[in-house]
Amino acid sequence: MAKRKFELLKKLRIIPLGGVGEIGKNMTVIEYDEDIIVVDCGMSFPDDEMLGVDLVIPDMTYLERKAANIRGLVVTHGHEDHIGAIPYLLKNINVPVYGTQLTLGLIEHKLNENNVENAQLTCVAPGDILRLGCFRIEFIKVNHSIAGAVALAITTPLGVVIHTGDFKLDYTPIDGEPMDLSRLAQYGAQGVLALMSDSTNVERIGYTQSEQELGRTFEKCFLQAEGRIIVATFASNIYRIQQVADVAIAHGRFICFQGRSMVQIAEMAMNMGYLSIPIECIVDVDKLRSIPDDKVCVITTGSQGEPMSGLFRMANATHKLNVGEGDTVIISATAIPGNEKGVAKVINQLFSRGVKVIYDQMADVHVSGHARREELKLMLALIKPKFFIPIHGEHRHLYQHAEIAASMGIPLENIFAVDCGDIVELTDTFGVIAGEVPSGAVLVDGFGVGDIGMSVLRDRRILSQDGLVTVVVAVHADTGMLSASPEIVTKGFVFVRDSEELIGGALKLISDRAEQFANVHRNDWPQLKNSMKQVLKSYLYDKTGRMPMILTILMETE
Repeated sequence: MAKRKFELLKKLRIIPLGGVGEIGKNMTVIEYDEDIIVVDCGMSFPDDEMLGVDLVIPDMTYLERKAANIRGLVVTHGHEDHIGAIPYLLKNINVPVYGTQLTLGLIEHKLNENNVENAQLTCVAPGDILRLGCFRIEFIKVNHSIAGAVALAITTPLGVVIHTGDFKLDYTPIDGEPMDLSRLAQYGAQGVLALMSDSTNVERIGYTQSEQELGRTFEKCFLQAEGRIIVATFASNIYRIQQVADVAIAHGRFICFQGRSMVQIAEMAMNMGYLSIPIECIVDVDKLRSIPDDKVCVITTGSQGEPMSGLFRMANATHKLNVGEGDTVIISATAIPGNEKGVAKVINQLFSRGVKVIYDQMADVHVSGHARREELKLMLALIKPKFFIPIHGEHRHLYQHAEIAASMGIPLENIFAVDCGDIVELTDTFGVIAGEVPSGAVLVDGFGVGDIGMSVLRDRRILSQDGLVTVVVAVHADTGMLSASPEIVTKGFVFVRDSEELIGGALKLISDRAEQFANVHRNDWPQLKNSMKQVLKSYLYDKTGRMPMILTILMETE
């Protein structure tokens, strides 16, 4: 009877399409009756198995089906894992987008890169209130590693949902504006239906360091450096860039921005007032030759070892500014999971060129933008939610965050550590996981979106591991007899000139098999192709222990 009564009630539906059970591609659907709002629309980077894939975005099939009900996309901040998929959403569904000034600037930049026009972008500020359908949304100031980050207080017909976005508790932020704890506490005192909270740093005890604490580390590095200083960090980390610039200018150094995204975002942030650097202290890379090395500070991209980034090209001597003896490189970031090998490769390359490299395992040159355990507890204590949904983390993060919530008195039946696509249905008293919607990873490769599937990735993996063998057989159109000797072309398998015996044996096998099929009708030629493929596959594996991809091509001749 209780179940039947629950089914008849109108319910709030919270559906994460990304950002749970994984790092990145954060995206959440909040739905009541005929109204939908979307929170964030991010991307993630491909893993090692996704050969050739550029980026990964959420499956938006559910939103495409419900496009008429979407009242808007609300963005918590401007990091790629929260905005990177927006161009792909807006190409199919032109919904209004709401975010703070820097967030919208970064979104607009991405839309221009992807040739998305006529986007409806509306700028908001902390304290603003927005009404979208039945939802009332208040933007609340939080601290993170990027300017303009906000939490969301979403008032629904059933109660308030707090979405923290990415946050940490910083009492001495670079912008001088601490997180608005009092406003969050006010919501907690009034009663909150559900809290959705950042879980990224739940494994770390204590509190995350303040961004201000890096100033002392940079000061020490600049005092010790005798030549040029190159600092690699995220282009979106405006606070970090400001600190580096302040220390560099205090030591009489000129600032040079390198890396396309670094140059563009720094210029945007200066125009918006987020960065304050005297224009006379900024120089172009071509003018560095006329400036003494001990008066140079380069701020560049490449902290994740990305190919073609500024630091990567400097390390590989393909940049206008090549590094060497006397230079100091500070990598002010930690490697994103999956990027460790790329970062290590760049560090090793820099050391081999005689550069002094300072990175997170040697000095405190980076602080996280995410809350640790005690800060997460404080958020739970302030909000006092009836229901709790940990977000922004892999499964181990979500479950550990759920354990913290349970230890603070939230009933286990009111805690939902969910997977992408799960539907969390809430009333004002009861909640369940009521099913799932289409979800998962959509792979973007060049201009192709979603056209790369597991079969293509499997073929790419085979090609990368064992190479390709192509067999070309010419047969008479009427008789099916060989009209010329077969040919074998290999790519990434063996060097033909050094493998004459192997290739000769393969050609004999192909010729023998073709003769066995002589005088067959052309309708049976697919069987011939498959037979040649199988006999060659067994032969090559027996001889080499490798299984290359094999393509058989039959050519008809008169």
